[in-house]
Amino acid sequence: MKALFDLSFTTFVAPSIAWIVYILLMVAIGIFYLISVIVAFYSSTGFGLFIMVIVGPPVGLFYLVLARVGVESLIATIRTAKNTAELVRLQGGAQPNAQFGPPANYPPVPPFSHHGREHPQVSASAGAGHAGCD
Repeated sequence: MKALFDLSFTTFVAPSIAWIVYILLMVAIGIFYLISVIVAFYSSTGFGLFIMVIVGPPVGLFYLVLARVGVESLIATIRTAKNTAELVRLQGGAQPNAQFGPPANYPPVPPFSHHGREHPQVSASAGAGHAGCD
């Protein structure tokens, strides 16, 4: 429950409640199927049987597959994010919750003029290839 109120989003909630979401989606698909069959039977008995036997099961199965794929995609994305953060941590990079920006051991990047000429602090070899950008 604490993770729901974590405004820094350091903890993922979706993996722990994915099964609940999937069950709710299955129940919603089942209710929609039953309502569709009832409405179809109010129209006519033949149409009700047609919806109940021919149309309803494949449509319900299709939406169940879409729900499952959606939940699995969400979980796979979260697992990829967790694994990537762990790989960065193992490589000695920034912690997953660190501020954005280059690590402290990177050298500063020298600025260039927007006219293609070197900035006064940059050596002559660094600006080569930028001449004629005027």
